[in-house]
Amino acid sequence: MAIAWLVCCVQLALPNFAKTRAVIESSIQSKAFPSATLLVWKDGKVLLHESFGHLTYERSSRKTDTLTLYDLASLTKPLAVTLSLMKFHSEGKIRLDDSLKTFLPQTANGGKENLTLKDLLLHQSGLIAFRRYYDCCSTETQVLSRIYSDTLIRRIGDTTIYSDLNFVLLGKVVEAISGKRLDQHFAETFATPLGLKNLMFVPPDSLSYRIAPTEVDTHWKFSFPRPKVHDPTAAMLGGISGNAGLFGNASDILRLLLPLLNGGTQDSLRFFTPETIRLFTTRDPKHNLRTLGWDMRTNSDKTSTGKYFSMNTFGHTGFTGTSVWIDPERNLCVIFLTNRVYPTSANRQILSVRRALHDAIIEDLEQQK
Repeated sequence: MAIAWLVCCVQLALPNFAKTRAVIESSIQSKAFPSATLLVWKDGKVLLHESFGHLTYERSSRKTDTLTLYDLASLTKPLAVTLSLMKFHSEGKIRLDDSLKTFLPQTANGGKENLTLKDLLLHQSGLIAFRRYYDCCSTETQVLSRIYSDTLIRRIGDTTIYSDLNFVLLGKVVEAISGKRLDQHFAETFATPLGLKNLMFVPPDSLSYRIAPTEVDTHWKFSFPRPKVHDPTAAMLGGISGNAGLFGNASDILRLLLPLLNGGTQDSLRFFTPETIRLFTTRDPKHNLRTLGWDMRTNSDKTSTGKYFSMNTFGHTGFTGTSVWIDPERNLCVIFLTNRVYPTSANRQILSVRRALHDAIIEDLEQQK
């Protein structure tokens, strides 16, 4: 009996993730970021969910915990917009070749007349990557007017240009289809049904003490208060945009992703069809660095997934130091949140840290076998 119990315990023992923890702790020591939260999910189980460091580098700063909220930056693109479009696709409300102008007639100019949802999702629209709207606009209406009237800098489909404008527009498509503001649609479609209390746009001031600080904005020149979001375009749009604006913690992000990991359902609710999941998470044959609304692991030795994740891995990174990667072959999801832009976004150590971290996770998992 004692031997059988011991064998059972060995089988159920979890990896200690010593290498993984060492990567994060040494990164904090080298000031790659002041704080981090890591969640590792595999085969239906959370194997590690832990926070490290303090919200800032000051000794008196609040210690990070798993309830700390991070500015998710471009993780907003897949988590709020792509998932919404996947749900619409599963319900037959959209097709990938639907024209942008069908939903936003005011965009039918500047060469955008034939833009499709697929073009925007794959970042093959030909739109410019980014504009400094705070230099030329003073209101949300002016920013949107500039984006709607923007002219393509490349022919549609010729080039991959990772553009925030693509997802600002797709966020507005979600609003046009749902008839609701993006934050309201996200809350009603995902946050409330899945019980997500820590994933939101425009977090209230009452939660400020839990938010990991980001870079101080020295460009804001307007009379109205700056929204909390780090991204300047999202800030100009009131903190609610398709390219950035979500704040959250790792456990709620995982819960949001569980329908993807469970074939489209969670808590007896159907969010996506398996066919839509396959369509949106399969590498595009032409623009093979991406799938629809998601990034994919590359062959480059600089890929943030490291060298062990499979080539079918999809996910996304965020400028503030956040990332989500899902390896369907390993049935593995890794959520890594930091505030690496505090106090300055000039700090780019996160690029090498991500590679080292994901390698360490796989090595720790393999060591357990």
